[in-house]
Amino acid sequence: MLREIGFAMTAAGLMAASLAHANQNQLELQQNPEYWATQLGNYQGNRYSELDQINRDNVGELRSLWQFSTGVLRGHEGGPLYVGDGRLYIHTPFPNKVFALDLEDEGRVVWSYEPDQDSRVIPVMCCDTVNRGLAYADGRLFLGQADNTLIALDAETGELLWDVSNGDHTVGETNTMSPLVVHDKVIVGISGGEYGIRGHMTAYDVETGEQVWRGYSTGPDDEVLIDPETTTMLGEPIGESDLGVSTWPEGEWERGGGAPWGWITYDPDLDLIYYGTGNPGTWNPEQRTKDGEPADNKWAITVFARDPNDGSVKWVYQKVPFDEWDYDGVNENQLIDVEMNGEQRKGLAIIDRTGFGFLLDRENGELLVAEKFAPETNWADDYDMETGRPNVNEEFSTYRQGVGVNTTDICPTAMGAKNMQPSAYSPKTGLIYAGINRICMNYEPFEAEYVAGQPYVGATLTMMPSPMENGGMEGRMGSFIAWDPVAGETIWEVDERFAVWSGALATAGDLAFYGTLEGHVKAVDIETGEELWRFKTPSGIIGNVNTFMYEGKQHVAVLSGVGGWAGIGLAAGLEEPEEGLGAVSAFAALGDYTKLGGVLTVFALPD
Repeated sequence: MLREIGFAMTAAGLMAASLAHANQNQLELQQNPEYWATQLGNYQGNRYSELDQINRDNVGELRSLWQFSTGVLRGHEGGPLYVGDGRLYIHTPFPNKVFALDLEDEGRVVWSYEPDQDSRVIPVMCCDTVNRGLAYADGRLFLGQADNTLIALDAETGELLWDVSNGDHTVGETNTMSPLVVHDKVIVGISGGEYGIRGHMTAYDVETGEQVWRGYSTGPDDEVLIDPETTTMLGEPIGESDLGVSTWPEGEWERGGGAPWGWITYDPDLDLIYYGTGNPGTWNPEQRTKDGEPADNKWAITVFARDPNDGSVKWVYQKVPFDEWDYDGVNENQLIDVEMNGEQRKGLAIIDRTGFGFLLDRENGELLVAEKFAPETNWADDYDMETGRPNVNEEFSTYRQGVGVNTTDICPTAMGAKNMQPSAYSPKTGLIYAGINRICMNYEPFEAEYVAGQPYVGATLTMMPSPMENGGMEGRMGSFIAWDPVAGETIWEVDERFAVWSGALATAGDLAFYGTLEGHVKAVDIETGEELWRFKTPSGIIGNVNTFMYEGKQHVAVLSGVGGWAGIGLAAGLEEPEEGLGAVSAFAALGDYTKLGGVLTVFALPD
């Protein structure tokens, strides 16, 4: 039964009250359910649509209207934007083409843009040449190219308005994330943690491309933009200075990773952006000890709440101090208002790489819930709710087992129980809907030497479906779940053959949509998970399912094109089990079900 949730936030009311605090054009677009103006659907990251023309009673009649081939292989992440001008705006992986497609004329190309990039960036892109999509505001499209060039295009003509360098691929820095426009700034992170880069989040002026501020993930407080007297951790001031240096062995913070390559969300009322940082540099934890003992390696795998005006940090929460498993912390932070113990709280929910579902107070970073959503999760037994730290299971500690020792059957894998694929939240049910991975790994650390522009990994991995005795599913490696973020429990789960790597969509039509690595896009009942419709697209789906209204008809659109970390074996022609950072071993059978090729498919109900 659908629950009327008192904590469901009314998007229109929130936005109307907050126009002075954010990009007004974006907020106005987000208020109109006919549009899909950001990759996550709205600033809060909910990926929820109020459209209900397509619903549980008629979704079985949904049909493909037309398809468009991007002409690019490799993995297609992200999805199309619609801002009410009769065009869909889509992008591709490297070489990062951009297309404006005419909805009136079955996707006729109105204009296209292809940047001139150095192809030598491709070998330093960790996990395929993916890109998570365009941002839009005030008639401009923004794209972070693989080679770290941030560009602004005129949405009407495709003309390049400005470009600026956000990093240096010769030292391993690349870009895969989607920017976000807040106020008069376009904000973007960086990739390259596997190359020993130092992560940062940077804001640029929307009009000129001039850099406004940059906050690093590691290093001294004045470069991370932390004030230890006012920045809080678990609701209390940090107090101690320069933890981004002192919690590392000498000099290691300079190659400490912490790359924020995932998603940014934004609360217009609090005027704060939220994002997570990635793994801490080398995957060999021995090289990140201090005086022979584990060190926290701050601020890798950390949720940051920053002021978008100057980048200053309001609060931090480190999900995995002294990471031993490559549990990147970049998953999207869902902003939801919840009721707990009779009290209204401004919540921040995460379906995390670690296999735990978190709920924090987004005003101060207080930890409210930390429960397993992937039952095979064994690297930690639970979280200490007072300290916010995981209670690590020493049997699966790669540090305790030692360098050169292959620690087996660690769950989840370094891919995480959920990777970057964004979840959806429905205010009708109060539930989060997410595609997850049911995969485990063997992990053997080795000594890594840092050389700029060369891999700085320091571990060999192989991956496999989670063991049956540990919550695994025979012949299955993924599922789609409905998660209660307040109760901290899975409400229902749909099993899938492979890990589910697509972005979810929830709608007022009582539906949840997602894609599979074989290439199916599916619609399920939002209450029960019952499958109501499916369509086989030409290639595996690691992109997002988006919806919009055009000329009175609701459309659903998805980018397919297998690749990403899960499909790197197909995308890059890899065959050895340890290649692709262990992914080839887990997804060896994927090529029996799908092949490469980027295609946009647009659906609607018949007239």
